[in-house]
Amino acid sequence: MRTWRVGTFSMGASLLFLGIFLLVSRIFGYSLMNIMMAWWPTLLVVLGLEILLFLILTKQEKPYLKYDFLSILFVGLLGTAGIGFAVLSSTGLIEKVEETLSRQEKTLDLPGFSQNVEGEISRVVVETENFPITIEGTTEREISIFGKYRAHLGKNEVLVEDVEDYLSVQKKGDSLYVSIKGLPSETGPFEQYTSLDVTLLVPNDLKLEVAANENEVTMKPRTLQNDWSIDRASSVAVHLQENSDINLSAVGVQELNSTGHEWQVSSPENQESAGDPAKEYTEPNKNGSLKMGEGTHRLNIMNTYSVSLNSLP
Repeated sequence: MRTWRVGTFSMGASLLFLGIFLLVSRIFGYSLMNIMMAWWPTLLVVLGLEILLFLILTKQEKPYLKYDFLSILFVGLLGTAGIGFAVLSSTGLIEKVEETLSRQEKTLDLPGFSQNVEGEISRVVVETENFPITIEGTTEREISIFGKYRAHLGKNEVLVEDVEDYLSVQKKGDSLYVSIKGLPSETGPFEQYTSLDVTLLVPNDLKLEVAANENEVTMKPRTLQNDWSIDRASSVAVHLQENSDINLSAVGVQELNSTGHEWQVSSPENQESAGDPAKEYTEPNKNGSLKMGEGTHRLNIMNTYSVSLNSLP
């Protein structure tokens, strides 16, 4: 006579239901993580039904349950895995893993910004994070900022929705303070790579001061009509028109490059390296100047590793 061991029916039914769930997920495109989290309670239901059916159908006065150890172990492992998925889902970790695995590298436009500077604004102060920036002079009477950002994003995810997500602009007296902030990022196992490329248009008759914070800066002042300065960039590429009226000055830099023009180079006063091992093995800083036209307006570059000069048509 065949002996019914509790667990054999549960294991068979569990495999059957798991196969059905997986087949449905493939046909309708459901998430495998969601299937695993929704399916595991079926194990407890099937196992409980099997025990109840055995107790109802057995003809013994004192029924004695016999368990199939391997089947119960298999069902238990599947149930434990399901409970683990549910616990991780309650902490948000499962969703985070799914989001990370589905990310793609995308390049999107930044929300544009414009502000009229008619009236009392005579000075613009710009502070940047560690992202490259291009600054151009314009004859328009407004400051404009636009650009692109690159990040690993989910299907419908947008990292920058509003101007305030990457930009802060404040007016104080006759000065306008523009701060280009870093993009939102994550640390730890889900660290996200992001990059930002911004173009800033500044009226060429306003005074401009840029705190670059060791990032790359591209300058296109065009017909400059005021003094501009850049401090602490990693590198500055200056593009000047042949008819420019600019006195270009580089102070405390290590490399000076030029296409079609010659720098007047000198060493900073009181520069000493003797006795300082750190300075003995690095290239000494230098100062450079270059004048185009009458040199009426100054473009000062300070505390930057390299400065290169190129000509615009």
